Amino acid sequence: MNTRMLTNFDKRVLVMNRVLIALLVLITVVPMGYILIASFMDPRVLVNQGISFNPRDWTVEGYQRVFSDDSILRGFINSLLYSTIFAALTVVISVMTAYPLSKKDLIGRRWVNYFLIFTMFFGGGLVPTYLLVKNLGMLNSMWAIVLPGAVNVWNIILARTYFQSLPDELVEAAVIDGANEFQVFLKVILPLAKPIMFVLFLYAFVGQWNSYFDAMIYIKDPDKAPLQLVLRNILIQNEVNANMIGAQAAINELKRIAEIVKYATIVISSLPLIVLYPFFQKYFDKGIMAGSLKG
Repeated sequence: MNTRMLTNFDKRVLVMNRVLIALLVLITVVPMGYILIASFMDPRVLVNQGISFNPRDWTVEGYQRVFSDDSILRGFINSLLYSTIFAALTVVISVMTAYPLSKKDLIGRRWVNYFLIFTMFFGGGLVPTYLLVKNLGMLNSMWAIVLPGAVNVWNIILARTYFQSLPDELVEAAVIDGANEFQVFLKVILPLAKPIMFVLFLYAFVGQWNSYFDAMIYIKDPDKAPLQLVLRNILIQNEVNANMIGAQAAINELKRIAEIVKYATIVISSLPLIVLYPFFQKYFDKGIMAGSLKG
C-alpha cells in the first residue's frame, strides 16, 4: 500500500487498527503466557510472589503427576475420540443436508429451511433431551455425547451458502457428460468443498473438545469421562486422584497438588487445538469467507 496516497484520516484509521490489533494480541497472549509459566512454577511461590523467572522456583512436578495419573490420560484419549467422531459425523450430516438445500428447484426447500431455522431459536430443553437419551438407551455411553448435537443448523447454513457460491456451470458440464446427481456430488462438489468441510470439522472439534456439560449429565462412569470433566473437577472442586498423592498426605498438600496440576492440565488440554489449527489454516480462511458470503 502506498502511504503517500492515503489521506490523514486514512492514516489515523490505520494507526487505530494497528493499536487495536496489538491490544487483541496482547489480551490473547498474556493469559496464555501466564498459564504456561505457572504450569512450571512451585504453587507456593506463585501464590505468595506471583510469576518468577528464577529457575529455583520452577518445577515439572505438575506434568509428572499429570502423566502419571490414569484418569487424566484416559480423559485425554476419551476427549480425542469423542471430538473426532463428533466432528466427522457433524461434517457428514451438514454437507449431505446442505447440498440438496442449495438446489433452488428442490421441492419443499423453503419449508425445510424454515423448520431448521426454527430449531435454532426453540428447543425442547434439558429434561426432554435427557428423557430421549435415556429411552434410547444411550446413557453412560459415547453416543449420548456424540449424537444429540451432531445436527448443527448453523453449520448447515454455512455449507449451503458455500455450495450456492459454486458456479452452476460445473454441475451443468458434469450432467452433460452423463453424470447423475450422486456422481456430481461425489466427484465434482465434494472435492471443491474441502475448505468448508475443514472449517466445519474444526468448529465441531473445538466445540466438543471444550465441552463438559453433556458428559456431566449423561456419563456416570469415571472411565468414560472426557478430559474437560476431569479438568473441571481439578479446577472447581479441587479433586485430585488418590494416585497423585500418598495415603498420609495432608489437606494442604492436596491443595498444593491441585494448584500445580490444574495449570499443567490446561496446557495439555490446549495442545490438540494448537497443533490442529496450523494444518487447517489454509482451508479455514477460504472456507469461512466463502461460507459466509455468496458470490
